Amino acid sequence: MKAVASTKTNAARLLDQLGIAYELRPYEVDLDDLTALSVAKKIGLPPEQVFKTLLTHAGGRDYLFAVVPGDAELDPKKLATAAGVKKVELAPLKEVEPLTGYIRGGVTVLAAKKSYPAFADETIELFDVISISAGQRGLQMLLKPEDYLRAAEASVADMTRAAG
Repeated sequence: MKAVASTKTNAARLLDQLGIAYELRPYEVDLDDLTALSVAKKIGLPPEQVFKTLLTHAGGRDYLFAVVPGDAELDPKKLATAAGVKKVELAPLKEVEPLTGYIRGGVTVLAAKKSYPAFADETIELFDVISISAGQRGLQMLLKPEDYLRAAEASVADMTRAAG
């Protein structure tokens, strides 16, 4: 996997600095459907291989990134347990861009404005390649899970429940 000649995002620059191979995969953005399921269809991967990045609030000034498969939902209790905090909830949407530098549909742990502890669902290790946002809507990055975990400095934990 090599980086394609496309717009370099801060996330892509970070991977370049770390010497991590990746592929950028653009897709058509539908502002009415920014779901990981929609992205998975557009880039030709199963939804369980397309990971979405959620910003969560753990009380006070503490935030955490949760990286979960596109076909699952975050279980806040499981994330709280993994992070050793009392309670976790999704951060209000209005806080996401000021805290991460990324807009909804383009959030990634990589090169975020502020560094927060990151937790990736344990299923990330089941795949040879995963997809995550490249830091902007309409662009995904494909890379090896172990490379992503290293770049994101993410811990692995069981933190999802079936969607629905």
